[in-house]
Amino acid sequence: MKLQRWLPLAVFAAVAVLLAAGVWLSRDPARDALPSPLIGKPAPAFRLPVLHEAGRLVTDQDLRGAPYVLNVWGSWCPECRNEHGVLTRFAETRRVRVIGYNWKDERADALRWLERYGNPYWVVLVDYDGRTAIEWGIYGAPETFLVDAEGVVRWKHVGPMTDEDVRDRLLPALEAIGG
Repeated sequence: MKLQRWLPLAVFAAVAVLLAAGVWLSRDPARDALPSPLIGKPAPAFRLPVLHEAGRLVTDQDLRGAPYVLNVWGSWCPECRNEHGVLTRFAETRRVRVIGYNWKDERADALRWLERYGNPYWVVLVDYDGRTAIEWGIYGAPETFLVDAEGVVRWKHVGPMTDEDVRDRLLPALEAIGG
């Protein structure tokens, strides 16, 4: 009879231990919880307007010839603000072009945000309706991609980048492609 009283507590404790183990294991930064099917494949074709130059369009072909980092952001995204300093410091090294990908934003809001926090980007592309983002597999901001000189996606990071992410993941991926 006493065993039956403790059985629900034992089951609860076992479930709690399993959940805790899952959370602990998912903390490994080397694991990519959201892998991209684009890794090792050509970046999706695009033709997007430039935020600062009305009427100018940039295509995926225009960016070929040198590697680039594509950073997805929006003025509405609090985590984008958290990573902005990291991204700015990285862009200042000038190791690679950093392309801004402003996603589902209002033009005035995006311009105001860059005016307030600074513009680390070589160019800022705009995807107002999010259609191109679907091809890239973008489902949140921030996200960051490394694309090689031939237009092949080599690395992806989901969420705000930290200085450690740049040092331990992005820079080795950039070195691996000769950047």
